[in-house]
Amino acid sequence: MARMTAARAAVEILKREGVDTAFGVPGAAINPFYAALRAAGGVRHTLARHVEGASHMAEGYTRARAGNIGVCVGTSGPAGTDMITGLYSALGDSVPILCVTGQAPTTVLHKEDFQAVDIASIAAPVTKRATTVREAAQVPGVFQEAFHLMRSGRPGPVLVDLPLDVQLTEIEFDPETYEPLPVYRPAATRAQAAKAMAMLAAAERPLIVAGGGVINADAAALLTEFAELTGVPVVPTLMGWGVLPDDHPLNAGMVGLQTSHRYGNATFLESDFVLGIGNRWANRHTGALETYTAGRTFVHVDIEPTQLGKIFPPDYAIASDAGAALRLFVELAREARESGTLPDRTEWADGARRRKATLQRRTHFDQVPIKPQRVYEEMNRAFGPETRYVSTIGLSQIAGAQFLHVYRPRHWINCGQAGPLGWTVPAALGVATAEPEASVVALSGDYDFQFMIEELAVGAQFHIPYVHVLVNNSYLGLIRQAQRAFDMDYEVSLAFDNVNAPELGGYGVDHVRVAEGLGCKALRVTEPDGLLPAFEEARKLAAEHRVPVVVEAVLERVTNIAMSGGDLAGVREFEELATEPGHAPTAVLPLA
Repeated sequence: MARMTAARAAVEILKREGVDTAFGVPGAAINPFYAALRAAGGVRHTLARHVEGASHMAEGYTRARAGNIGVCVGTSGPAGTDMITGLYSALGDSVPILCVTGQAPTTVLHKEDFQAVDIASIAAPVTKRATTVREAAQVPGVFQEAFHLMRSGRPGPVLVDLPLDVQLTEIEFDPETYEPLPVYRPAATRAQAAKAMAMLAAAERPLIVAGGGVINADAAALLTEFAELTGVPVVPTLMGWGVLPDDHPLNAGMVGLQTSHRYGNATFLESDFVLGIGNRWANRHTGALETYTAGRTFVHVDIEPTQLGKIFPPDYAIASDAGAALRLFVELAREARESGTLPDRTEWADGARRRKATLQRRTHFDQVPIKPQRVYEEMNRAFGPETRYVSTIGLSQIAGAQFLHVYRPRHWINCGQAGPLGWTVPAALGVATAEPEASVVALSGDYDFQFMIEELAVGAQFHIPYVHVLVNNSYLGLIRQAQRAFDMDYEVSLAFDNVNAPELGGYGVDHVRVAEGLGCKALRVTEPDGLLPAFEEARKLAAEHRVPVVVEAVLERVTNIAMSGGDLAGVREFEELATEPGHAPTAVLPLA
């Protein structure tokens, strides 16, 4: 046994749980923990500019690689409340991050001490567990349980709040004999998998809906094998995008009201059976349930038992980790193939490919100012299949999901449930920290970019290179489009005449100067033919200077992006469709 402060014991546990990186901001109430980080070594720390930014960095870091646990650290009071948005984001998207906060001494918690707030109660609804540790001897157990909870069942965030005196108290702890607790994940039985397979076999036009749980389980290869064995087309959800390459013959496209493809919705509406794996039937995916469920049989596989039946009652439900279920599905599909009992899905799959080859939205526009669709067309040309995209919310994210191409799991890292503005810059920094040699490309509208623009300085200070595509129309574009239902355009314009940059022509903020002032490189593009050269130059600058590089595309002020406020059958297309050669996105799968 060894005698050490409780703060040091916490750091030793982090290391033995596989943590080697933390993001945060020090302060008086968390300084003992920082002292332990410094003394113990082995955990590098990235200093954020805003504590919410640290929480989003932690989420990006977790999501970049299987097994990662992002850690964010802050002091008492406002540091914890600042991280609530990050915890909410992580909980909504089933992402494990550990938030460690300092706290006023236990003796004054009830006396309204400076920056003393009951952060555990505040964080409880947006975490799997939030605990203020009042006894130093409990610190090892609380941290051990935190990692167990984050990894077990549906993954999610945990907050551990450490009063100042608790951190400083010495306890007996032996790091050398510490062992993580076993992780619990429910697993399907063979009988359950066999029943689901029988229902699949009975269908004429089946689909697989693959959600983020497949990526969390690191089971994309199993999903692909299962689809190929059965010949069943796959619909990835927004959180599951990348489980099957976009150019795979069985990728039927995404479905939904916003981040969807015309061909994906069309194929879904033709289906009669849906096997959902690791998904939660989010409302932006389903739209009106009457349309989504009509005429279809549903089997739902999810790691969280209480998720089954929450949105609508499936015809059969299995509480299981996606990987465990898929291993059984693959085993049963192989047996069925060997016995010659697998149904032939060729005609149905060919129909899905035919819709994919023909129901495309147009992207090639030559107008000045630039139409956003052209930006994504050129991004597809500039950034290859290894690119990791990071985005949060807005018309930029919706259009990006409609037009970009993703080919690998964990290569589309998107805040799906919470969608907080400002998420993209810090999340991209977290992704690029986890994968320093990867091609990381962030996508933001101008308002998302402005929300946490100060975090660019973190990338400059710590040499975290990535490319940030900024589409600037000086509008809250998604809200403006939503306001059409109210016949108004109210308080959503960001445009003004910048007295320091009249050359911007009323577009307001000079993002190039701000980014450069924060230590980054930046380029501005005003004509569509300049997009591809700018993207290529940005990649070179990022590699040369090891800092974030912003490419600002100045867009037309108003563009309505295809979407529906109701159901899958009612998505409205605002632009002409891709009926002429060269007008469709690049890398479209041809009809076999």
